[in-house]
Amino acid sequence: MPTTGRDKYARQSLGGNLQTRIKKARVLMVGAGGIGCELLKNLVLTGFGEIHLVDLDTIDLSNLNRQFLFRNEHIKKSKALVAKESAGRFNPNVKIEAYHDNIKDPKFSVAWFQTFEVVFNALDNLDARRHVNKMCLAADVPLIESGTTGFLGQVQPIRKGKSQCYDCTPKEAPKSFAVCTIRSTPSQPIHCIVWAKAYLFNEIFGTSEDDAPEIDKTEDSGNKEEIGNLAKEATALKRIRGAMGSEEFPRLVFEKVFKEDIERLLSMEDMWKARTKPVALDYDSLSGEALGVGSAVAKKDQAEWTPAENFAVFLDSLRRLSSRVEETKAAQATGNSPPVLTFDKDDEDTMDFVAASANLRSLVFHMERKSKFDIKQMAGNIIPAIATTNAMTASLCVLQAFKVMRGELHKAKMVFLAPNGTERRLTAETLSSPNPDCPVCSVAQTTVEVDLARATLNDLVEGLLRLELKYGEEFSVNSGSSILYDPDEDINLSKTLTELDLQNDSFLTVIDESQENARVNLVLNIVGKDLNKGDKPYHLDKKIDIPIAPPKKPTEPETNGHPHPVTNGNGVSNGAANGATNGTRKRTADEAGLEDELIKKKGKVAAKPDEDDIVLIEDSNEGAIVIDD
Repeated sequence: MPTTGRDKYARQSLGGNLQTRIKKARVLMVGAGGIGCELLKNLVLTGFGEIHLVDLDTIDLSNLNRQFLFRNEHIKKSKALVAKESAGRFNPNVKIEAYHDNIKDPKFSVAWFQTFEVVFNALDNLDARRHVNKMCLAADVPLIESGTTGFLGQVQPIRKGKSQCYDCTPKEAPKSFAVCTIRSTPSQPIHCIVWAKAYLFNEIFGTSEDDAPEIDKTEDSGNKEEIGNLAKEATALKRIRGAMGSEEFPRLVFEKVFKEDIERLLSMEDMWKARTKPVALDYDSLSGEALGVGSAVAKKDQAEWTPAENFAVFLDSLRRLSSRVEETKAAQATGNSPPVLTFDKDDEDTMDFVAASANLRSLVFHMERKSKFDIKQMAGNIIPAIATTNAMTASLCVLQAFKVMRGELHKAKMVFLAPNGTERRLTAETLSSPNPDCPVCSVAQTTVEVDLARATLNDLVEGLLRLELKYGEEFSVNSGSSILYDPDEDINLSKTLTELDLQNDSFLTVIDESQENARVNLVLNIVGKDLNKGDKPYHLDKKIDIPIAPPKKPTEPETNGHPHPVTNGNGVSNGAANGATNGTRKRTADEAGLEDELIKKKGKVAAKPDEDDIVLIEDSNEGAIVIDD
């Protein structure tokens, strides 16, 4: 086959062996947002032979400033499908397969992951990152993890048993607020914004059954009573919702949430002994003040609206949203479920309603009001995103993948981007060994073929674990956060795995709770298969050695551990589930100190430029430019 111009330059840059391997490689990329667009472009231009792309999201207006594969005409279309179409024009010799799907869909099995040479993560949320990390460990496929926020970026190569995985270092949990704070005692504007977005909007235009991740409904001693009261309020709003479209509907909603609910709170005198009492709002008084306020005020998205302007926008947006619901109801077939709206930060009607509602509640509780622009940032979980940071991070992903594909993991680095004064700097660290206490990668793993309809949990507990793998009496079997079996919980033993809702590619974790010589956790990857009726309903392909767990060490604060910037959910995501680099909040003190920490690391690295700096070496004999470190 003749060498094309494109192949000639790639061979010069990468060397013949690596370039040939790249052309034959089948790689997976998860996420087509800020980093994903840049990364797909790099993979296509580098000449990777077959690229599979998975993304569940659709394109929003707010994506267009940095996700360059998308245009205005692509809004509301699938990111994965549009990215495939746009990037395919850069190199028609590359095969791209796109999936508008959730990477957690069962069809993306461990066996499917095993078909790839490298997996690239360009995700924006903690849960999906952890899932891909787990699947790559189970499939024993290298993973290139990445993320950005603002000027900060991070790239981490992950290889089972040879480097730390994504869960080897703790990640901050997504931010949520207790229901009692949101419902009764807000003290910050964000509390009012979450109330407007996750509670009021859902109760009026969505479904009250929606679980809002921003509201913590854990039934502890302080929250249990509030959850019950919240349910009562939801019932009252549901009755008011029946009046949607009528003239009195706006007044009914307003007086319920800004007057009646507040007066009820004021009746609890003990609650306000150490707090400033809220003030109930009067519909008629604000109506008089709002005379002459036109609808154009909603366009002033960077101004702080007056109480009268917030009232006017609240009523106007309520009517607009109500009309949309009524139009949908009239157009849909008889007998269907009632129409609902979902929160969309790029929908003007939605944002007007949330902004005005949040500001009116802030007025009730004597807090500063925010502009619609600021509220959109907070309600939409918009992480500050910079296109150049995404581009640099994506390029580093490919450079690290080259080292993995050469079999030179010892040369791969964990790379950080951080500004230093007026310059942008790269810092790099040698990959750390797996954390022996990591609950995800420092475990034994094996695959078990199971006839899901025939096999009971008892078959696995007594047959597989006790008889074949020699477990003692003290162990538990868990599925996710649910305990299926332990010595005091045996109610599930007679149930089949199908009855326990375990499907193909489910994971069970076996925890040895012996007092002495306890073994490390065992993760069983359940592969559904119809086995012969006369055989056991499960089959362990090969015997597995489960090592003894190392003694627990006392936890000590890290003094020179890996920093974890808030990078698209890489560490802390503020609950953002959509739009890579689409979530923001005020930086905490820890996050504010991150830049200094990374810069200090640069000082450490600078002392060893021969080991950590990325350089270009020209081979004068073969004419090849080899990228190395």
